[in-house]
Amino acid sequence: MLTVLHLSLPVCLQKWKQLSRLQRSLVLFMLVLLFICGMASYPTVTKRLTGKLSCIWRGAMIDTDQATEGTRDGQNKEDRMEAVRDAFRHAWKGYKDYSWGHDELRPVSRSYSEWFGLGLTLIDALDTMWILGLKEEFEEAKQWVATELTFNKNVDVNLFESTIRILGGLLSSYHLSGDSLFLDKARDIGSRLMPAFNTPSKIPYSDVNIGKGTAHPPRWTSDSTVAEVTSIQLEFRELSRITQDPQYQAAVAEVMSQVHKLDGKLDGLVPMFINTNSGQFSHQGIYTLGARADSYYEYLLKQWIQGGRKEDQFLEDYLQAIEGVKKNLLQKSSPNGLVFVGELSHGQFSPKMDHLVCFLPGTLALGAHNGLPADHMDLAKELMQTCYQMYVQMETGLSPEIVHFNMHQGSTRDIEVKPADRHNLLRPETVESLFYLYRFTKDHKYQDWGWEILQSFNKYTKVSSGGYTSINNVRDPDYPSPRDKMESFFLGETLKYLYLLFSEDPDLISLDKYVFNTEAHPLPIWPSPE
Repeated sequence: MLTVLHLSLPVCLQKWKQLSRLQRSLVLFMLVLLFICGMASYPTVTKRLTGKLSCIWRGAMIDTDQATEGTRDGQNKEDRMEAVRDAFRHAWKGYKDYSWGHDELRPVSRSYSEWFGLGLTLIDALDTMWILGLKEEFEEAKQWVATELTFNKNVDVNLFESTIRILGGLLSSYHLSGDSLFLDKARDIGSRLMPAFNTPSKIPYSDVNIGKGTAHPPRWTSDSTVAEVTSIQLEFRELSRITQDPQYQAAVAEVMSQVHKLDGKLDGLVPMFINTNSGQFSHQGIYTLGARADSYYEYLLKQWIQGGRKEDQFLEDYLQAIEGVKKNLLQKSSPNGLVFVGELSHGQFSPKMDHLVCFLPGTLALGAHNGLPADHMDLAKELMQTCYQMYVQMETGLSPEIVHFNMHQGSTRDIEVKPADRHNLLRPETVESLFYLYRFTKDHKYQDWGWEILQSFNKYTKVSSGGYTSINNVRDPDYPSPRDKMESFFLGETLKYLYLLFSEDPDLISLDKYVFNTEAHPLPIWPSPE
């Protein structure tokens, strides 16, 4: 080919010389015109090429056209629900192909990571498969639980995480499927977690060795976080109820009783840490509804609901805490007046809000549905709008882990995000609250908002070989920078809540019959005694 080109160059030059000056000018004019036309289309071409190239993530390619194919029109509930099933199947494919039986999928490197070595993603996803009607996948996972899952392992597990994900997931799967296999496994893990409560104060340690039957605090402190010790109650209470063994409920009831009486609260708001030796709050003066405290408030309301709305202590503490939020943590941003929940540190207000706080609109709405003040629902709607804005104001349409709200007059934008806070972990809290708001108001905008979020997950986090990945930068749509990790809660919570959000059937996990634990595992509301 090179020889042919080389030989043809003299011929071309000879032909060029034979042209008249006018002919040469016309040829040059046409070449310039073609060049200008090419430059005019260059930005579009470049942008498309850049978009494609930016989706090649260390060996895994996300085709942004293909990612949204078949979901552009999803305007009816069947299309949207099927889109969630498709997303689950895709995530499950990655887990099955590259991390079967292990804790978490690493979708970009097509490998896995272990936390406890107990098939965490599989157990967390069991009831999601049941609810989505994915019977084949459920049966396959159940077979693994029956033949491979054992808790007789010399391994340290986190009491809170293993309770909400494993114990909660097994209890929920038992109630939905009726298969006693899951109850037997739930009883096994529940009994192995009990050594955590063998502390001087009866406030449990954070870590338990489920094989040795020993427990201990973290290496660096004798504290546990308040959220962790007060967000295991739904699961242990239910385990006592269905096994008729009171030890589980007694242990977690003692924790709630002590926290109820402690000094150090601010208008019902609790500090983030509690000492397992003294049983007292530690590191006092910092109040947040974000990490380390969030689900304390959620479980106050939900224990009251679980027990048939009879245990007034939980209701009183919850109502006091919500008033404390209004008094101390609620502010509005500038310029658009978004209502948000900040933090208080030794009397100083910080306009910092974790994505985790977006559980609150749903919890407030659930309380209002159960007869609590109507202004709880008003606040839920305002906060829901704020959580939605945390998504749509980002270039990828996905929320960062933490935002800061502007409160100064003259601000040009409501939300600022620090570089270290720009990651998205596929968290469920916003779609969880959208589900509650839609279930109770039937306002279709909440479904539309959830649909937008699902499309953004598909566009920026879906890995072509299977699975979804958390990302480092929601502000950079060209290269959001994958973290190579699919948290178990993406299957356990995020996709489950999206599916329920798009359903029009109020009896699909009725909120008058079930209460969700903080990992989205539905547990039955206790029937009233005859």
